[in-house]
Amino acid sequence: MTDEPSRKRRLLLRSGKSPFDTGSLEDALHRDVFATNTGNLIFSDAAHKILTTPRTDVFSNGIRAVPSEAERINEEYDVFVVPLANAFRPTFERPLARMTQLIRQLRIPVVVLGVGAQAPLAYDAKRLKPMEQTVRQFVAAVLDRSASIGVRGEFTARYLADMGFRDVEVIGCPSMFLNGATFTLTKRQGPLTDGSRIAVNGSHSAVRAHGLDAIIRRAHGRYPHLRFIGQNLLEAELLHWRETPHPDGAQTSMPTHPSHPMYREDKVRLYIDPVTWIGELRDFDFSFGSRIHGNIAALLAGVPSTVLCSDSRTLELCRYFEIPHRRISEVPDTVDPAELYEAADFGGLVNGHEERFLRFIGFLERNGLENTFTHGDGGAAFDARLAGLALPPAVRPWIGNDPEALSARFGWLRSRMEELAAHNAQLRGRLAGRTSPVGVRIQIGQGTGTLPTVYRRARRVVGRPVRKLLRPEE
Repeated sequence: MTDEPSRKRRLLLRSGKSPFDTGSLEDALHRDVFATNTGNLIFSDAAHKILTTPRTDVFSNGIRAVPSEAERINEEYDVFVVPLANAFRPTFERPLARMTQLIRQLRIPVVVLGVGAQAPLAYDAKRLKPMEQTVRQFVAAVLDRSASIGVRGEFTARYLADMGFRDVEVIGCPSMFLNGATFTLTKRQGPLTDGSRIAVNGSHSAVRAHGLDAIIRRAHGRYPHLRFIGQNLLEAELLHWRETPHPDGAQTSMPTHPSHPMYREDKVRLYIDPVTWIGELRDFDFSFGSRIHGNIAALLAGVPSTVLCSDSRTLELCRYFEIPHRRISEVPDTVDPAELYEAADFGGLVNGHEERFLRFIGFLERNGLENTFTHGDGGAAFDARLAGLALPPAVRPWIGNDPEALSARFGWLRSRMEELAAHNAQLRGRLAGRTSPVGVRIQIGQGTGTLPTVYRRARRVVGRPVRKLLRPEE
């Protein structure tokens, strides 16, 4: 773009959705706006807030990198900012390669915030060796367009240094700087009691392979106000539709599974929007589990938290921010949340926050980016705009036959059936060499030529969970 002194900079941000996007829960799940893990929105929303200034507008680009979009991005934006988490992992190699293809075609600066490498707790990078060339190409492409690359912590910095890269800065994760240079957190009560409100989180692997299921089971038996906070798309599908095509959905030890006692007792939640997530956690006394951003959400709400680290991605971030943590492999399955709460020390986290924040904004400035805390209103306008939105509520277990809940689900399915029918009709029209019809009506019974396929597709989406819901308990 041409550089005009009076024109605001247009910053393109890699994120699943803008913090100001509203819509139904059904649509958010259908579009997977959080790229399979709602923790992604914690750091992308924080980046959106931090980078919005009187001279900079921020726009969401979505998650998927599309190399063919490069020329449009060059023409319409001044800088491309890419917040990342554990992108250096084998399962992300193909998306990383696509991102490199896109970046190589960009003529504007590209700034990466908080990328991390994923390895075992021992910081052994051997499993990453097969993808080393892909990582090299990505980092080289970024450094050709920025002063430095921001990484999550010590392990990732060393991993890139061993490849010969020098312009690497440890900056942690943008999510921890959502509120700027100050970080307030205190234990608001004495020891945890049976009346304490406790949030727990955990991945399928932590529950299945690291004994977190036993810890949750015991905590559920002792603390009546325990709540599990899910993060994955498959967990959201199980909560909202009682069904998911993902094979991990069959894991009955997860509280997000319909057979789990916490599911049946309505003690599970998942949040589409970080502001709702953080807001609802403010009433809790403690949070723990293996999810780094699940616990960061609690910390941002002022709630003491302990992370049970299962790999390098969580460990290096906890070490950098001095977040209370334990290696999950060293935690007995008999541990009580009260023990974790009592042992947690937040002195380093709170006292070292300002220094880490200054390091973070120094990184931004060296890469030509302003921030709202130095160059704006500290995010006041951003927060006020969020507060005025009607955001969707938490996703919670579907355990009743409430007409309102059924109406919302069936209303969305009806609209999807209409969209599919119209699309199907357009395709048939093209195949027949005719102009597609302007309007398509769905008629159950007699139907049209396109209805059976569309109807069966929609019925598969909701039929089984509805039958399960309405079937008497056996």
